Amino acid sequence: MDLRPALLALLLAACLPPAPGWAASPTPAPMLATSLHGQVDVARYLVSEKLDGVRARWDGRRLLTRSGKAIDAPAWFTAGWPAQAIEGELWIARGRFQQVSDLVRALRPDEAGWRQVRFMAFDLPADPGPFSQRAQRLRLLVARAAAPGLHAIAQARLGNRAALDARLRAVVAAGGEGLVLHRADARYVGGRSDGLLKYKPVADAEARVVGYRPGQGKYAGLVGALLVEDARGRRFALGSGLSDADRRQPPRPGTVVTYRYNGLTAKGTPRFARYLRVRGDRPGVRD
Repeated sequence: MDLRPALLALLLAACLPPAPGWAASPTPAPMLATSLHGQVDVARYLVSEKLDGVRARWDGRRLLTRSGKAIDAPAWFTAGWPAQAIEGELWIARGRFQQVSDLVRALRPDEAGWRQVRFMAFDLPADPGPFSQRAQRLRLLVARAAAPGLHAIAQARLGNRAALDARLRAVVAAGGEGLVLHRADARYVGGRSDGLLKYKPVADAEARVVGYRPGQGKYAGLVGALLVEDARGRRFALGSGLSDADRRQPPRPGTVVTYRYNGLTAKGTPRFARYLRVRGDRPGVRD
């Protein structure tokens, strides 16, 4: 029996590109935004509001934090969701981040609390297409699922920087955090990407708590400031922004916190750095 035709067919099949479809594609690590600096061609981007929630990923079966930890959401919350991987923000409303974070971090699901939460989906990480296509497919997936807690974040095209700045002012005036710009032709890639930009009135970053500075005066006996270290190894103090509760029970060493700042000092440390919150993925995450 001559096996050569069959072997040739197998070799040709192995060389062919994969069939259309993306559901079985491997899911990359989360795509992270860089801050918008300087000028960009706004018309090349799709723009959405940057929601102050907890970033999460639905892997088709489970709800996970950005770092991959399981979120103990009630089973009814994700009932009927698509089998595809979806990224989004667990969100209640503007200014309600702490409430969402507390729900995600709870040892047992708070059924009543979760009734207020929506999963605001913004991307399909396993889809190899450009963002404009991913956004369209995401809208269709969400519409077909018709699940009460699953929504697609609205995306809009803006013509120029003036329109972008006007949108930012409107969002911030209404209590929002800022904007996210997805370049329409950008593919999904894990890690920091210039195809995904965040645009906010002030910059923020993350650092790890390494110690404390004792309080003085009315804060005697409490924590006066957190001593933190950022990803570049720069150490500095975060005192402004701490509440009395934070000073009594500060984030433990090793905890990653988010802070805001206005540029850098001559020494390269953040200027006017002020504590904002514990990063959401202990567990959960914000970006």
